[in-house]
Amino acid sequence: MDAEIGRRFVETMRDWLISLPHDLKILYEASADENLDRAARELATGAIIYIISPTDFISADRSDFSGYADDCVILRLALRRIASGEDDDARQFRDRFEDFFEKLDEELDVCSKAMGDLYTWLEARVDHLGEGEYKSKKVPGYVDDDELSELLYEDGLVFATEYPVDEDDLADRFKKASTILEVIQRRKAEEDRKKA
Repeated sequence: MDAEIGRRFVETMRDWLISLPHDLKILYEASADENLDRAARELATGAIIYIISPTDFISADRSDFSGYADDCVILRLALRRIASGEDDDARQFRDRFEDFFEKLDEELDVCSKAMGDLYTWLEARVDHLGEGEYKSKKVPGYVDDDELSELLYEDGLVFATEYPVDEDDLADRFKKASTILEVIQRRKAEEDRKKA
């Protein structure tokens, strides 16, 4: 990996890791936005479930920042897809979170260059987020049922409150792209073995 791309990836990922609980709110907004089409709302809900699940597929120690890196990428890939429509509703959603979407493509491009096949692998996961399950309920249930939606929102608040990542910790412990890439690579290798 090019040293400049590695440096930009670390900077980008540090920002993403620090802002994850805040950025999660944008997914909740998409999930609840009745102006967005059904597929977009289910994708947002599936991404929320992916992120707040204590056993998301990157089975790293959830007290360590590296276990949240995939969540940051998945969140942005899902939101880019949700906001990519050319209809007025997608455009209005993008406009509501202009600061977030303004630099999203550029940041994801840095990730793509730094992560290579791992980025492609995570991108493929976005196609299946709507098939997720949480507490024995499927994604459509969380979109249709106000009570379940409220439960998911409350669990998101718990996630944000207990989120263990802080700026000082990252400054001390996250200096190289490989810190995160190795965690995701191990999980991909694990999954490839299971499929074989």
